Amino acid sequence: QGVMEGYNDTAFAHGQTGSGKSFTMQGVADPFSQKGISPRAFEHIESGCERDLVDKFLLKGLRCPIPRNLLGADTKQKLE
Repeated sequence: QGVMEGYNDTAFAHGQTGSGKSFTMQGVADPFSQKGISPRAFEHIESGCERDLVDKFLLKGLRCPIPRNLLGADTKQKLE
């Protein structure tokens, strides 16, 4: 809802490889029950805007994996 008020927003998915993070975030288009968080959020934002605003502004999302070595215990280890 904060996005509707002009605030930036972040959804952070963290977990073991193969645990379903990508599916939870993106899902599949059909059936509706299997849509992920991202498409549902965009639909919610668009439904709350007047049509002329949706056509006037660009709404975009970014999926950005975090390199493992940024999360390591050794903070002096160089990035690969």
